[in-house]
Amino acid sequence: MRYKTLLFFSLFLVIAGSLLYAENAPTADSDQQISDFSLAGYGEKGKKTWDLSGKSADIFSEIIKLKDIIGNLYGEKEEIKLTADKGDFNKDEGRLKVEDNVIITTSSGSKLTTDTLEWDRKNNIVTTHALVNVERENMLTTATGATGYPNLNKISFDKDVTVKFTPEAKDKDGEDNNIVITCDGPLEIDYAKNFATFKNKVRVETQGNVIYSDVMDIYFLSQGQADNKDEKTEAQAEAESALMGSKIDKIVARGNVKIVRGENVSYSEEATYIARDKKIILTGRPKLIIYSTEGFNASLRN
Repeated sequence: MRYKTLLFFSLFLVIAGSLLYAENAPTADSDQQISDFSLAGYGEKGKKTWDLSGKSADIFSEIIKLKDIIGNLYGEKEEIKLTADKGDFNKDEGRLKVEDNVIITTSSGSKLTTDTLEWDRKNNIVTTHALVNVERENMLTTATGATGYPNLNKISFDKDVTVKFTPEAKDKDGEDNNIVITCDGPLEIDYAKNFATFKNKVRVETQGNVIYSDVMDIYFLSQGQADNKDEKTEAQAEAESALMGSKIDKIVARGNVKIVRGENVSYSEEATYIARDKKIILTGRPKLIIYSTEGFNASLRN
């Protein structure tokens, strides 16, 4: 009750102030049209938790239609900004639907772009059914449809997923270590837990190697692990950057695993890539160990 009172009280002040300085120009359908619209929400002790503004607004009984939207969420650890060309704000449900040039940026450096997005403030969830791109450090994810938290720390991508890793470090021959992973989806990423799961027709391509599987789990290095380079030997650092770069710790492929490396093909039920050791362990038939002259080794066992 207190939340709604603060919300509508803030709205009343904004509308009343705007009417003093802006010429009323209601459209045929709207109750009122104003310029330089702004709205804010407050939490405990009167601290602002979010705000929403637009260059113009058509106000209806339940919906406010906005143009040139800027929205902000103010958290204790991170701030989030949303911009879009236009959108509808539902006053009763606390939902914001935005369209055209939709961009979410976070103070930690993540960025989401799409054409349409729904922001459910009460449940703190953003959803899109359109093509979406999410950039975070050395990782670019493209998919159709996504649901997650506004801070972009936990996201589920629906289908047609492509993830491209572009590690800063190059291999010993000076070549880029780009990795591309595709899957039919969904892809679930939890950056807070340093974990991601790709599902359905997963394909990984990097440095002449292609890995296929039904499901693939990726374990990222935590920020502390990634930054603690002084305690690593030169061999360990090279091993971590050779395939996935210093941001990935381990990859586990499960279900109908197939690995193609040049003319060689391996099959197994499960494969685990350990970045530190530059090693792939294949679990399943047959039982054998393969060592290459290039320092890449794989062991297969039941």
